[in-house]
Amino acid sequence: MKVDAGIGHHLSEIPATVKKLETAGYDGVRTAEMNHDPFFPLLLAAEHSDKLEIASSIAVAFARSPMNLANIGHDLNAYSKGRFTLGLGSQIKPHITKRFSMQWGAPAAQMRELVLAMRAIWGNWYNGDPLEFVGEYYKHTLMTPAFTPEDKDFGAPKVVLAAVGPKMTEVAGEVADGMIIHPFSTMAYINEVTMPAIQRGLAKAGKSRDGFELSYSCFVVTGRDEEEFAKSKKATQERIAFYGSTPAYKGVLDSIGCGELQGELNTMSKQGRWKEMGTLITDDMLDKFGVMGEPHEIAPAMLERYGSFVDRTSTSFPVSDEAQRRAIIETLRAG
Repeated sequence: MKVDAGIGHHLSEIPATVKKLETAGYDGVRTAEMNHDPFFPLLLAAEHSDKLEIASSIAVAFARSPMNLANIGHDLNAYSKGRFTLGLGSQIKPHITKRFSMQWGAPAAQMRELVLAMRAIWGNWYNGDPLEFVGEYYKHTLMTPAFTPEDKDFGAPKVVLAAVGPKMTEVAGEVADGMIIHPFSTMAYINEVTMPAIQRGLAKAGKSRDGFELSYSCFVVTGRDEEEFAKSKKATQERIAFYGSTPAYKGVLDSIGCGELQGELNTMSKQGRWKEMGTLITDDMLDKFGVMGEPHEIAPAMLERYGSFVDRTSTSFPVSDEAQRRAIIETLRAG
């Protein structure tokens, strides 16, 4: 299992952080699109590392056009000498239409078209294929030599999609090189919904599971003492409650017989009762969404539960002791 680390968005700190992570033996680094651009830190990460894989996890797809993303993907992959993975997610309609002021369609269908449009653009750049992509959401039919990249040695980056629902998951299997399973998942949901949808998508494209990379970072509750453990548990409960308040994620709660909780969490979120929402997440629910235990128990528990299908994970472990953190990472990579 490959192990990645988040590198945040403080650009002045990225060079030192990346060098430290590469020395520590991490496989890759990730950025998320929150309150800063997700791509600038990755440019610095590519510059200040030699082997680390770099990835957006995730960038908001519908906030950009396929041409924007094709250019960004090309530049980062060329500069990093083939180490970049373009991780994309859809976000939800209010953010796309009200925050980014962009169009919103049927998200799975639009994402499928967006990825295929990028691949058509890359096909033109790298293979000389005519650019004739006409879809429902995107149209790309013009490309001249002046706008074609010249540094083509490393080709297109890998593309992975974040998904929760079966439609988007199936799209990932069909058109992407891998998928990021949302942390708000249970083994029941993964077995009953996620994996079958991936297989349907792979079958549509005539692909096998080999080479299709699955990334998953479960929730982890741990700590060196009771105080740290309690702090970790509370933060995890609040995070699960936050995700559980989203109507689109009700199916995940249904998978463990807690679907009725979604409406209650949604109502509380609209009332701003964020802290109180976490108290509704029981220990049994925590166990369904991840692993709990002492630091030395975390990696074996993750490998036992997820090792058969997860190819990479990230180290968002609430472990303050560096030696314990390194032991977790080494056990996961060896497993």
